[in-house]
Amino acid sequence: MVISEKKRKIVATKNILKMRTKMNYFWLFLLAISLNVSAQNKQITLKDIWIDYAFYPKGMTNLSALKNTNQYTVLNYDYTNLNYTIDLYNFSTLEKEKTLFDTKKFPQIKRINSYTFNKQEDKILIATNKEPIFRRSFSADFYVFDLKKQELAKLTDKKIQEPLFSPQGDKVAYVYKNNIYIYDTQSKKEQQVTFDGEKNKIINGTSDWVYEEEFAIVRTFDWNADGTQLAYIRFDEHEVPEFSMDIYGTTLYPTKDTFKYPKAGEKNSVVSLYLYDVKAGKATQIPLDAYYIPRLQWTKEANILSVQTLNRHQNDFNIIFVDASTKKFKSVYHEVDKAYVSITDDLTFLDDNSFIISSEKDGNNHLYHYDKNGKLIKQITQGKWEVTEYYGYNPKAKQIYYQSTEPGSINRGIYSIALSGKNKKGLATTEGTNEATFSPDFSLFINEYSSAQKPNFYTLNDSKTGKVVKEILNNKELEDKIATYNTGKKEFFELTTKNGDKLNAWMIKPSDFNENKKYPLLMFQYSGPGSQQVHNSFSGFDTFWYYMLAQKGYIVLCVDGRGTGYKGAAFKKCTYKQLGKYELEDQVEAAKIVGNYKYIDKDRIGIWGWSFGGFMASNCILRGEVFKMSIAVAPVTNWRFYDTVYTERYMQTPQENPEGYDNNSPLTYAKNLNKKFLLVHGTADDNVHVQNSMRLIESFVQYDKQFEWAIYPDKNHGIYGGNTRHHLYEKLTNFVLNNL
Repeated sequence: MVISEKKRKIVATKNILKMRTKMNYFWLFLLAISLNVSAQNKQITLKDIWIDYAFYPKGMTNLSALKNTNQYTVLNYDYTNLNYTIDLYNFSTLEKEKTLFDTKKFPQIKRINSYTFNKQEDKILIATNKEPIFRRSFSADFYVFDLKKQELAKLTDKKIQEPLFSPQGDKVAYVYKNNIYIYDTQSKKEQQVTFDGEKNKIINGTSDWVYEEEFAIVRTFDWNADGTQLAYIRFDEHEVPEFSMDIYGTTLYPTKDTFKYPKAGEKNSVVSLYLYDVKAGKATQIPLDAYYIPRLQWTKEANILSVQTLNRHQNDFNIIFVDASTKKFKSVYHEVDKAYVSITDDLTFLDDNSFIISSEKDGNNHLYHYDKNGKLIKQITQGKWEVTEYYGYNPKAKQIYYQSTEPGSINRGIYSIALSGKNKKGLATTEGTNEATFSPDFSLFINEYSSAQKPNFYTLNDSKTGKVVKEILNNKELEDKIATYNTGKKEFFELTTKNGDKLNAWMIKPSDFNENKKYPLLMFQYSGPGSQQVHNSFSGFDTFWYYMLAQKGYIVLCVDGRGTGYKGAAFKKCTYKQLGKYELEDQVEAAKIVGNYKYIDKDRIGIWGWSFGGFMASNCILRGEVFKMSIAVAPVTNWRFYDTVYTERYMQTPQENPEGYDNNSPLTYAKNLNKKFLLVHGTADDNVHVQNSMRLIESFVQYDKQFEWAIYPDKNHGIYGGNTRHHLYEKLTNFVLNNL
């Protein structure tokens, strides 16, 4: 058949168009593949980590379970309308029931810093305009919101500390300028309890610096059950040496921040216990012979106060019952240890005034039940694992709920057990970290789960079976974002030392890891007593810096050596009186073991750390021949410069143990520096004073040792604020890239 020229051209054109279409699809396909590959190869930047906080997971902010109803509250912030709300949710349905408080309706409050309920949960105490003092302490404006009347009233015109409702909800005790006051919510009148409070001299009702930092306590007063008595601790700081820091600011002349700071071996505050009779308006001192009073707590009996005491060495621990009626007192629990005894926040009083307490006395941290006279009824939990958190006791079911290391020392599981120690049940035991918030009746709990690979994931679980009732919140969006980056994975394993100790470790390799290549190794550690850096949970900051370094061709390793926690008391307390000795040995040996892996360049091993980790990183470069470079941030350089409570717990005093202090001090070995070293500190570090770094710098100068250092003006131990963290990590990154 003969085809016309016109028709032939039409057919030819169609064929060309078909071909072009196919080619377009082909190129689009290739482009899609290219884009997908590109999306999987995004590089992490410091801006992602420290400016955009790109890897920070969503969570349930200020989640608080109520005590009287099966409900919980969450503090929410509306970014569109710029208002804060305290919202009420039902535990069973997870549905929002109502908004309890909205700043939009009360313009006096622009921001909610924190909130607490009274015992009846019909009033909310709201903090705003917070002004930090030290790590945990702050003053703020406080308002009382009456839920029934929907009325908001400012507690006082003063910025105050630690307000606490009485059990009846009709009074609020608080501290202002080191004195205690009581405010009557009905009469609106204020009653002053103490009158001798004065900065750097006398503190009533709140802790001094060292108690706050090392005993993790700020409020040191408590109401009894019927609101007739207020117990409080008085701190006499007169003989505690003062420490001062220059604050450079932006004015012509720097100012000085002066506060009481007892360094190891120096005098502490003299503490005394008082009972204040609210009706009589009279305070009575209880003549306890106690060096430290780190905790006080009223029991179920309105007239019986429990007081935890320690001697200076912190190896002799008592729980003392004080009778407010007779003012007599007696010890109902006594524990002595060759090293030290840790104080406990797990102390729980039952209706018969028997009590539950945690202790390491059998070699691992476990729960015990004692009667009100201090006679042991039962060791509730036992085994070669540790109770890591006590959640509470359900008197109706006689069940205890706790978190432990039963799934392995780097993991955390949730369990229930009968008060008798029987019928233990695993409620959330997936490898990783499980953390629980229980409903008031203990029928349900919200489980927050995460692992090294999975960001925070919230579910509602049944407390009898542990079964998931429903999902609450996930971080799928963050997971998808992370998947677009070319990251390695955190791999967990154990290192066995020549002594037979098994040390927990993790390693991050480049995503394109080739076992036939040689990689430089950067080690990170903290190493402090009872700490843990090798744990199976999600971290969105330093971990992603390590992923970034892995993208640049580094392997990152972390090892928890002897002295760290959650592997039994013996493993933790073996460093007693010689901090830095075994810790150094383990980091050096770990470096040698891993340095012999065929894919590690053993001539390119570096180490870094912060605080105790900075102390260790300094020791490692001065005494660990295996390391090529080191970074120490805010390091202790001799434990003589650090505070009494922490240091003497592990070292005794310098007067008693001078060799322990000096034999493991970086200052002693400054002359050995012959490798690359970066030293970083903030000048306003109230915790590890910049004095530590200055003394090390001076030693290096006199030994004619070259090194690099960075000082951050007016920055505290955390070295943050504005662009600071980004700048710091840029410096750390460049030092690693240029020297390892």
